[in-house]
Amino acid sequence: KESPDGVVRYYEGEQGAERNVRTELPDGSVAYFEGERGAERRVRMVRADGAVGHCEGEKGAERMVRAEYANGMVEHYEGEKRAERVVHRVFADGEVQYYEG
Repeated sequence: KESPDGVVRYYEGEQGAERNVRTELPDGSVAYFEGERGAERRVRMVRADGAVGHCEGEKGAERMVRAEYANGMVEHYEGEKRAERVVHRVFADGEVQYYEG
């Protein structure tokens, strides 16, 4: 179902129990959801540039836990929603950087 702002949502499930499983945004990003109707939570966000963010948490409290970039770098995060911080990065060549604070 497409909304006037260009957002397209995809639903699955029996009539009356449909749940959002994917949302396409006008900027080319795609969000993927899991969970029953009314409790759908974002589990992954794929940006137009190929970066993939992985999320955990209940609906409304989803937080980024890992991001994978096209160049092979992977960032790992800790913290609550909107307060996530990078705790370490793993580069394509195997180098690992750790962060504190």
